[in-house]
Amino acid sequence: MIRSMTGYGRSQQTIDGFNITLEIKSVNHRYFEFSTRLARNYNFLEEKLKSFFSGTISRGKVECSVMIESVEEADAVITVNHPLVKSYMQAYEELSTQYNIPNDITVSSLSKVPDVFSIRKQEADEERIWAAVSAVAQTALENFTAMREREGAKLREDVLSRLDTIIESVEFIEKRSPETVREYNEKLLARLKELLGDTTIDEQRILTEAAIFADKVAVAEETVRLRSHVSQLRSFLESDGPIGKKMDFLVQELNREANTTGSKCQDVELARKVVDIKAEIEKIREQIQNIE
Repeated sequence: MIRSMTGYGRSQQTIDGFNITLEIKSVNHRYFEFSTRLARNYNFLEEKLKSFFSGTISRGKVECSVMIESVEEADAVITVNHPLVKSYMQAYEELSTQYNIPNDITVSSLSKVPDVFSIRKQEADEERIWAAVSAVAQTALENFTAMREREGAKLREDVLSRLDTIIESVEFIEKRSPETVREYNEKLLARLKELLGDTTIDEQRILTEAAIFADKVAVAEETVRLRSHVSQLRSFLESDGPIGKKMDFLVQELNREANTTGSKCQDVELARKVVDIKAEIEKIREQIQNIE
């Protein structure tokens, strides 16, 4: 099943004491480009997430946002500087005794003294956190992939419809092209009769001119290649895996054959059909820019 490069997936779960919210979104890009939004203390997750998603996503500019909250324990440990507190207590007692004033020191007032408390971030258990985050990422990825496949199905139907239109025009060209040769022969003969009157017309010369014209406007090789390219594009649309780059190359070849066909057209109706083909090719080119 083909996939669009545009997608969005989200998952929010509480796992192993962590409340985790993970969002992933992507837009068109020629290659796989990955970026994350993480709290600084979780930067170790970036490469893990990139490797995780690159196993499924081959093209697109992908942005991943992760929010992690601990619901079971504090993220920081507060410790008391006991030697410092003891020194302050002794100093307060000395002041009270020396100047005969009440020692009204309290825990609240003491806690306002600089450096009484020290705050230390707990060491992250990277393996435990990654186990929880990867489980949430898997769900988000499934939602993300489902959306891209839905969009891919729409792209597939549109491209198939346009390929059908191209084949209809090719069939018209294949049918009409021999008619233009016959019409050229008739016009050439009529013109010679008009110019020469009763003079004998060199039929061999007419046949030679007709053959030269027929060779000049022959598009059989081009229409065969157009059909072949269309067939290959259809087979790509039925395959699994990334196909965007292959289709982009093939559409360039399709356009090349259309241009060659157009350069050989000496007929208004044929020229119009070539214009129609090129218009459909351009629309297909725009669509496949969204295909992974």
